[in-house]
Amino acid sequence: MISRRRFLRAGGAVAGTAAVSHPLLSRAAEADKTDKASLPSSLAQLKSRKREATPITREERGARQQRARPLMDENGLDAIVLMEGTSLQYFAGIRWWGGERLFALVLPVKGEAFYVCPAFEEGRAREQLANAPEGERPDVRTWQEDESPYQRVAQGLKDRGLSTGKLGIEETIRFVFSDGISKASPQVTLTSATPVTAGCRMIKTAHEIALMRLACHVTLSAYKAVYEALREGMTQDEVGDLISAAYGRLGFAGEASVQVGEYSALPHGSATPQAIREGSIVMIDDGCTVEGYQSDITRTFVLGKASDHMKKVFDIVHQAQATAVATARPGLECGAVDAAARKVIADAGYGPDYKYFTHRLGHGMGMDGHEWPYLVRGNRLKLAPNMTFSDEPGIYIRGNFGVRLEDDMHITENGAELFTPQSPSLEDPFANA
Repeated sequence: MISRRRFLRAGGAVAGTAAVSHPLLSRAAEADKTDKASLPSSLAQLKSRKREATPITREERGARQQRARPLMDENGLDAIVLMEGTSLQYFAGIRWWGGERLFALVLPVKGEAFYVCPAFEEGRAREQLANAPEGERPDVRTWQEDESPYQRVAQGLKDRGLSTGKLGIEETIRFVFSDGISKASPQVTLTSATPVTAGCRMIKTAHEIALMRLACHVTLSAYKAVYEALREGMTQDEVGDLISAAYGRLGFAGEASVQVGEYSALPHGSATPQAIREGSIVMIDDGCTVEGYQSDITRTFVLGKASDHMKKVFDIVHQAQATAVATARPGLECGAVDAAARKVIADAGYGPDYKYFTHRLGHGMGMDGHEWPYLVRGNRLKLAPNMTFSDEPGIYIRGNFGVRLEDDMHITENGAELFTPQSPSLEDPFANA
């Protein structure tokens, strides 16, 4: 799926390239992003941190499947179905793409899991299944191009005694697949698997926390190196190329959206070609992937001198972000953290409600950049240790500028912490990085 940042960068790429020719940055955008001779010194000095990332093991995935089963039992589910996406990767270690062809993992509440796979893809499947909890002896049921994969699912359910059971469907599965399963197994009741998949994924292990912490530190290092290389007149696409180059030096895949001036007042930005000017707000937002785990960080700054108005808004947003961290703790409702940060902004004159702070405070973080649960008004789910969120308050003044500060937050046993230090100011955003 194309991300919003890729969409925005693609939309402005042609115009941006035509507007400014910058051979140095163009070379940095090539495949050889690690060539020191073609990079600004702040990027060339970056070193790979790849060795710090320890992959998730087969045993950890097995523990995840075992953790899912009590949740299935609590929610009256006899099995869940997973297809391509991060939940399949989370529970089985399989990265899959298949378009219109069904590849599925069916995980029963009791008994062994089974897989349904296109016959011509069996080799690719078994190669990855070596990393799954079933190891060398998975139950793989193949189907030829002129056969129905849904009958294979139905037969697998029958073999497990689940022909009249309750089947949880993972939330990203397309309708065509759930509809096919329903028609092939008319006595099976289909429902949501989210209480199981999100129930497992929203509570992170120490290993997952370590990977996310590393991802955040890598992102902050990349941003700082790029900030030190910025020059007036660079376009957002050129800055994006520098960010990609920085991640290449650090050893991980990542990207960012870059918004300048009035376009920073659009929370997810604009595809309009933009160039950095002295005294204009610049907003950089996104992250990288470390062994499947995401970071999501936003830094807002000014190249040169910020106006008093900009500084005032920055200080309010900074206080709101700090208030959210100080408020968050196990047992508190998710919505209360949003309320605490929103009150700081509204009390400073940028309210009420969503007038200037136009979005929720944060989203869950993990293998997806946005996942359960959410720090938003009305969410009564209680925080628990080892949940992880973005903490990203903002003030957006249409036609002028916007300020957002985003770091990723870990709920601890007694409170909360940010994985990365808060940005201290608009004019020196990485002073404590």
